[in-house]
Amino acid sequence: MVNAKFLLRLFWQPADAMGAILDRGSLLFASVAVLVVSWLLGLSRFGYSFYTPLLVLAVFYVPGVVLLSKLLGGLGGSVGAVFARDYSPLLTCSAMAWTAANLPLALAARVLPAAVLGYVTVAAYLYFVALMFLAVRTVFGTENRIAIGVVGLSWIPLVAAILLWGPLRVVLGYLASPFILFYAYYFLGGEIGNLGAGLRSRQNFRRMLEAAAVNPHDGEAQYQLGLIHQQRHQYEEAVRRFQNAVAIDPQETDAHFQLGRIAREQGRLDDALAHFQTVRRQDEKHSQSEILRELGATYVLAGRWQEACRELAAYIERRPYDPEGLFHYGQALEELGRVVEAREMFERATEAARTAPRYRRRLTGKWSRLAQKHLRKAE
Repeated sequence: MVNAKFLLRLFWQPADAMGAILDRGSLLFASVAVLVVSWLLGLSRFGYSFYTPLLVLAVFYVPGVVLLSKLLGGLGGSVGAVFARDYSPLLTCSAMAWTAANLPLALAARVLPAAVLGYVTVAAYLYFVALMFLAVRTVFGTENRIAIGVVGLSWIPLVAAILLWGPLRVVLGYLASPFILFYAYYFLGGEIGNLGAGLRSRQNFRRMLEAAAVNPHDGEAQYQLGLIHQQRHQYEEAVRRFQNAVAIDPQETDAHFQLGRIAREQGRLDDALAHFQTVRRQDEKHSQSEILRELGATYVLAGRWQEACRELAAYIERRPYDPEGLFHYGQALEELGRVVEAREMFERATEAARTAPRYRRRLTGKWSRLAQKHLRKAE
């Protein structure tokens, strides 16, 4: 019943529903829901079996999306580790998304004429694309542009499914033998059971944090829950959790730091400065001195160039090869008319991004491009 509520919730609160599916959803329910809706669609009329959509999702589409997210989003860990961690959570969200998109289509197919049904079909699959954007963003915590890129390229594994479908149907015909199914389950049952390990691990961790958060004196649990919601871009709930952590322990520096970052992203610069200044008072070396960079970047957004220069100069002295800090320092210097010094910072930002370790270049590339833009403008 709970999973059915999550499914229906995808129609009016899709972003929140994806988070709920990740926290408490069932892969079994999602898989059965796909099979039921596939049967209602009557795919046999087009030469497909009712299990075809689930097979395509599980074997082609979801693995392809995981791989694309790894490549475009720079996810931590090896490809194998990413699959072990994220395959079953993404499959659950994707199956629920496919069901939500096709359930209205299955019902409409019974009452609408064929001419109108074509438009409903297009709308259904556009809705599936929108839900997959939310699924990728929720499961992997990627930026919006990365999630858009992943979903935009997710047609590639579908092309692979089309090309391999002929041989795959032959193989499935052999595998349908009861004897082969029995021996496959006997020898591979443990591996099949491990498919849901990533989802169970996430859900167990979430339940443990929720249990700890009941304790009114445990600010760390509130902070960790806040990080989960922040990664999913659920900022309202993240702010609530971080504020709870600060209320329990005003010295919860990490919570103040994240509240400042969210406030800056939302354009609440006064709130951001208040939180960052609190962090600076408590520990000016917080997060490898990144508090100085965050404070300086916020002063840049607020147009307070002198204060920005002060904080960023101190940061660059400690972290001279950070492209983001160098870029923001160059911005502040440029606004103060110190053009030669600003140009030097932009050049250093470009060089630092170019020589960064390969795994960090997706993160540093943005600051290199912005620095080069300022350099071209100054020519």
